[in-house]
Amino acid sequence: MSGPSKGAVYDFVVIGGGIVGLATAYRLQQRYPGARTAMLDKEDAPARHQTGHNSGVVHAGVYYAPGSMKARLCQAGNRSMADFCVQYGVPYERCGKLIVATTNSELPQLARLEERGRLNGLEIERLTPEGVREVEPHVDAVAGLRVRTTGIADYVAVCVALVKELHMSGTDIRYGTRVTGLKRTGGEHHIATSEGEFRARFLINCAGLHSDRIARLAGADPQSQIVPFRGEYYELRPEKRYLVKHLIYPVPNPDFPFLGVHFTRMTDGSVHAGPNAVLAFAREGYRKTDLNLRDLAESLRYPGFQKLARRNLKEGAAEMWRSVSKAAFVRSLQALIPEVTAADVIPAGAGVRAQALTPQGALVDDFLIVEGPDALHVCNAPSPAATASLEIGQAIVDRLPAFDHLTPQTTAPGHAPQGVKP
Repeated sequence: MSGPSKGAVYDFVVIGGGIVGLATAYRLQQRYPGARTAMLDKEDAPARHQTGHNSGVVHAGVYYAPGSMKARLCQAGNRSMADFCVQYGVPYERCGKLIVATTNSELPQLARLEERGRLNGLEIERLTPEGVREVEPHVDAVAGLRVRTTGIADYVAVCVALVKELHMSGTDIRYGTRVTGLKRTGGEHHIATSEGEFRARFLINCAGLHSDRIARLAGADPQSQIVPFRGEYYELRPEKRYLVKHLIYPVPNPDFPFLGVHFTRMTDGSVHAGPNAVLAFAREGYRKTDLNLRDLAESLRYPGFQKLARRNLKEGAAEMWRSVSKAAFVRSLQALIPEVTAADVIPAGAGVRAQALTPQGALVDDFLIVEGPDALHVCNAPSPAATASLEIGQAIVDRLPAFDHLTPQTTAPGHAPQGVKP
């Protein structure tokens, strides 16, 4: 791979080739079609980390605090992602989701979730046990919520479509380009990489699992640290896929910061069951045996993780037990679908969630975009970031300062500039 052109200065450099980085570069070229933009990624292809290990859900926004960035961008992203998939022929289906209470003790939390969803402007249908069985005949529940606007998509295919558009628009996409250093001099960012130095007038950090490190290299303080949590999945055997027709989720435990194991239909017809949530021993630790001593030491020494672990000791122990015990994992699935047996599921892949934690042990609950000198750093973008990626990209572009040497497109929001697809 050739290095950057000698003396070349990019208007924008985006670090990170996952769906958020690609969507941001895409929105940049829509706003500033004459800009010189580069996207750098250390891997040899797009979507190799969180995006490529995603469950594929196009979320509706039922879980998120009304008025939060997550809620607003997820709802907008639910529409724009569906439109993008249809426009570019990406596999997509609006299959709907059920959130079910399996015990009477979960009914108050189900009611709170219903209220939150309605405050977020969603159409939610409350279901009786009979109503649940009409939608999902094999689910055992005392009540449920049906969210019809939830969908599924192939996010890797979304990234492939974005890359194609970026190539056509002239964006300089550099794979195999690991960022090793950052400094800002003379009003420019000097980005040291494994493929030479790049210079940029404005830097946008979408590095996901490494976003806090890139931010600190650039002199920004995210006031949080990424702690990686691995989510492990099983998959229903093909002959058992009839057990799941939609997406089936439990009522989330309000005292535990993850959603709990659930059933997810994928665009290829498979049905995944999971995930649990355990500390990954590496930021890119997709297997139980993956270990990076630097990553693990950073997590274990971080006061925020220590406080989170102490507060969730019981739940954390249960998650770890599910990681090593298939029987325990299956029992969690049987709470939703009693017919599922250990023989019905086989191990599937795992994903790693880049979760920002504060020093006080609180999960950063919203998307977090940190400003620096001529830079923006996306320092927390867990789920529903894939759903909201086009809207996150737009939000980043909307926060940019004025660039006197660039002429922005003045097309009304929601309409693509001439020659650029929406």
